[in-house]
Amino acid sequence: MTSTFQGSQNYVASEELMRSVNIAIALQKPLLIKGEPGTGKTMLAEAISQALGKKLIIWNIKSTTKAQDGLYVYDVVQRLYDSQFGNEGVDDIAKYVKLGKLGEAFASEEQVILLIDEIDKADLEFPNDLLWELDKMEFYIPETKETIRAKQRPIVIITSNAEKELPDAFLRRCIFHYIEFPDAEQMEEIIHVHFAHVEEHLLQQVLDTFYWIRGLYNIQKKPSTSEVIDWIQALVLGGMDPDKIRQTVPFAGVLLKKNEDIDTLNRYLR
Repeated sequence: MTSTFQGSQNYVASEELMRSVNIAIALQKPLLIKGEPGTGKTMLAEAISQALGKKLIIWNIKSTTKAQDGLYVYDVVQRLYDSQFGNEGVDDIAKYVKLGKLGEAFASEEQVILLIDEIDKADLEFPNDLLWELDKMEFYIPETKETIRAKQRPIVIITSNAEKELPDAFLRRCIFHYIEFPDAEQMEEIIHVHFAHVEEHLLQQVLDTFYWIRGLYNIQKKPSTSEVIDWIQALVLGGMDPDKIRQTVPFAGVLLKKNEDIDTLNRYLR
């Protein structure tokens, strides 16, 4: 397998994005990827994993996620339960320590890709709470008096939908890349990855309509790449006439997910 990222069969990456990935790998720094939903941030980690032949570990961040969750969890409740019922091995605390996704990446014998997905969903202190671990690639488990050090430094990809600003101290430790929403030419490339034999006239009508809708005033949730791909499938399955797509926008609910946006579109179609 190649040691540099040059895109993959299933992912269309710009030259600038590929350079950012390879610089982050060379400098052994996390790569922070920002961009609006639907620009392929999460899929990038999957593409790097596929292209480099490395296992992908995904840590999905939620509003309730704490940094500790990614390191390890000590199941004190299970240990108490076992002690009450006289189960063997209660004195072996290590039995009740389970590594989180970051700990799993550190413990791997081979280098892995670690995706920390949608980091901006967590509270503001979450990124700062990971500074030591991402810098030093180690953490301490006081319950077992054990230090977990990365056997192979993982390639860390961090995504953000830019819903909130990340701390400066965290940003300084990352290589940053913003994925712009694909223009029509790039989108055509992406669609051809998913639909190798899409009819050209249909594709052009879809692209014209899709970017027209994205540009409408007052659209609250602009349709993304995944939605235009779903829309093409719906149009093909529905046997829609390509020449009527722009005038009627059939299956608009595949593209737009808010009542207000559907209403806005309908006002333009009258």
